[in-house]
Amino acid sequence: MTTDQKQIQAIFDRIAPVYDQLNDRLSLGQHRVWKLMTVKWIDLSIGDVCLDVCCGSGDLAQLVAQRVGETGQVFGVDFSSEQLAIAHQRSQNQHPPLPITWIEADALNLPFPDNHFDCATMGYGLRNVTNIPRCLQELHRVLKPGAKAAMLDFHRPSSPLLRSFQQWYLDNIVVPNAKELGLTEEYAYISPSLDKFPIGSEQVHLARQAGFDKATHYQIASGMMGVLVVAKA
Repeated sequence: MTTDQKQIQAIFDRIAPVYDQLNDRLSLGQHRVWKLMTVKWIDLSIGDVCLDVCCGSGDLAQLVAQRVGETGQVFGVDFSSEQLAIAHQRSQNQHPPLPITWIEADALNLPFPDNHFDCATMGYGLRNVTNIPRCLQELHRVLKPGAKAAMLDFHRPSSPLLRSFQQWYLDNIVVPNAKELGLTEEYAYISPSLDKFPIGSEQVHLARQAGFDKATHYQIASGMMGVLVVAKA
């Protein structure tokens, strides 16, 4: 694991205990709607075997598991052991138990065979991996032909006015909220991560380079959020 990967891993380990709380606060609960939209785009069926990359505390994996049913299977993958511990604990509270297996692994080196999954999701992960092309190539490798994946993340909006609002929100709402919990540095990284994150059209180009036959980027929340939807031929 590279130094950059270790630093990102350490950030997500530290924020794990308050990750869900801050997501609710900072999105005014809207992140739940965005995740439902993301799941809808992968065209799930009962019995599907699905992958949630960079699963964090497991929100998306649980949404997927509820839809694939008892005959399906979901694998939630993250390199943060602290996030996985919370995801596992949360899933244990579900009755009946959801068909989820939690695995500590790197999104750049997925521990699965080729052509294995019927679909995949990723929430707030693509922006945080250290090698986006490699991550997309791995996702393409493990998906079956015809499979879809949907990746939800924050983005810099194209509108200067909205960009200014987003930066104001990060500086005056996000970081102060994180500061209350002793996590100023951990959340201050969001702004620079947005600055270097490829815009929607660039993500589409990278997805096609990774081998995906179809790739579309959908703007949501006035362009401050987006979902990259890809399909393997």
